[in-house]
Amino acid sequence: LQDKNALHLYSVNGKYLGSETLKEEVSDMCVTGEYIVMGSLQGFLSIRDLYSLSLSISPLAMRLPIHCISVTKEYSHILVGLEDGKLIIVGVGKPAEV
Repeated sequence: LQDKNALHLYSVNGKYLGSETLKEEVSDMCVTGEYIVMGSLQGFLSIRDLYSLSLSISPLAMRLPIHCISVTKEYSHILVGLEDGKLIIVGVGKPAEV
Protein backbone atom coordinates (compact mmCIF):
# COMPACT_ATOMS: atom_id res chain seq x y z
CA LEU A 1 0.00 0.00 0.00
CA GLN A 2 3.01 2.34 0.06
CA ASP A 3 2.71 3.04 -3.66
CA LYS A 4 -1.03 3.62 -3.69
CA ASN A 5 -0.74 7.21 -4.98
CA ALA A 6 0.30 7.59 -8.60
CA LEU A 7 -0.11 10.00 -11.48
CA HIS A 8 -0.86 8.37 -14.84
CA LEU A 9 -0.52 10.04 -18.23
CA TYR A 10 -2.60 9.05 -21.27
CA SER A 11 -2.86 10.54 -24.76
CA VAL A 12 -6.12 11.97 -26.08
CA ASN A 13 -6.65 8.63 -27.86
CA GLY A 14 -6.26 6.66 -24.64
CA LYS A 15 -2.71 5.43 -25.20
CA TYR A 16 -0.77 4.93 -21.96
CA LEU A 17 2.25 7.28 -21.93
CA GLY A 18 3.66 6.84 -18.43
CA SER A 19 3.18 7.17 -14.71
CA GLU A 20 4.89 8.55 -11.64
CA THR A 21 4.54 7.26 -8.08
CA LEU A 22 3.66 10.01 -5.60
CA LYS A 23 4.71 10.18 -1.96
CA GLU A 24 1.85 12.49 -1.02
CA GLU A 25 -1.92 12.25 -1.24
CA VAL A 26 -3.11 14.74 -3.88
CA SER A 27 -5.92 17.02 -2.72
CA ASP A 28 -6.17 19.28 -5.80
CA MET A 29 -4.47 19.72 -9.13
CA CYS A 30 -4.53 22.16 -12.02
CA VAL A 31 -3.17 21.72 -15.55
CA THR A 32 -1.80 24.95 -17.00
CA GLY A 33 0.09 25.08 -20.25
CA GLU A 34 2.83 22.46 -20.08
CA TYR A 35 2.71 21.97 -16.29
CA ILE A 36 0.66 20.19 -13.65
CA VAL A 37 0.35 22.10 -10.37
CA MET A 38 -0.57 19.83 -7.45
CA GLY A 39 -1.35 20.32 -3.79
CA SER A 40 -1.27 17.56 -1.19
CA LEU A 41 -2.84 16.79 2.15
CA GLN A 42 0.70 16.66 3.53
CA GLY A 43 1.08 20.36 2.69
CA PHE A 44 3.33 20.28 -0.38
CA LEU A 45 2.89 22.32 -3.55
CA SER A 46 4.44 20.51 -6.54
CA ILE A 47 4.91 21.58 -10.14
CA ARG A 48 5.47 18.80 -12.68
CA ASP A 49 6.14 18.75 -16.41
CA LEU A 50 2.96 17.64 -18.21
CA TYR A 51 4.72 15.31 -20.65
CA SER A 52 7.44 13.65 -18.52
CA LEU A 53 5.64 13.95 -15.13
CA SER A 54 9.00 14.84 -13.55
CA LEU A 55 9.25 17.57 -10.91
CA SER A 56 10.10 20.98 -12.39
CA ILE A 57 11.14 22.37 -8.99
CA SER A 58 11.47 20.95 -5.50
CA PRO A 59 8.09 20.77 -3.73
CA LEU A 60 7.27 23.83 -1.62
CA ALA A 61 6.20 23.10 1.97
CA MET A 62 3.08 24.99 3.04
CA ARG A 63 3.03 23.34 6.53
CA LEU A 64 -0.74 22.72 6.38
CA PRO A 65 -2.93 20.54 4.14
CA ILE A 66 -3.71 22.20 0.81
CA HIS A 67 -7.41 22.26 -0.08
CA CYS A 68 -7.43 24.06 -3.43
CA ILE A 69 -5.12 25.35 -6.15
CA SER A 70 -5.66 27.91 -8.88
CA VAL A 71 -3.37 29.62 -11.39
CA THR A 72 -3.98 33.17 -12.59
CA LYS A 73 -4.89 33.79 -16.21
CA GLU A 74 -1.46 35.28 -16.98
CA TYR A 75 0.31 32.30 -15.27
CA SER A 76 2.07 34.79 -13.01
CA HIS A 77 0.83 33.51 -9.63
CA ILE A 78 -0.42 30.33 -7.98
CA LEU A 79 -3.21 30.71 -5.42
CA VAL A 80 -3.13 28.09 -2.67
CA GLY A 81 -5.99 27.63 -0.20
CA LEU A 82 -4.94 26.00 3.08
CA GLU A 83 -6.90 24.02 5.66
CA ASP A 84 -6.95 26.90 8.16
CA GLY A 85 -8.58 29.24 5.61
CA LYS A 86 -5.45 31.16 4.63
CA LEU A 87 -4.78 32.03 1.00
CA ILE A 88 -1.13 31.83 0.00
CA ILE A 89 -0.05 33.58 -3.21
CA VAL A 90 3.07 32.16 -4.83
CA GLY A 91 4.81 34.18 -7.53
CA VAL A 92 5.88 32.27 -10.64
CA GLY A 93 9.00 33.09 -12.65
CA LYS A 94 12.28 34.77 -11.91
CA PRO A 95 12.44 37.08 -8.86
CA ALA A 96 12.73 40.17 -11.09
CA GLU A 97 9.52 39.17 -12.92
CA VAL A 98 7.55 38.53 -9.74
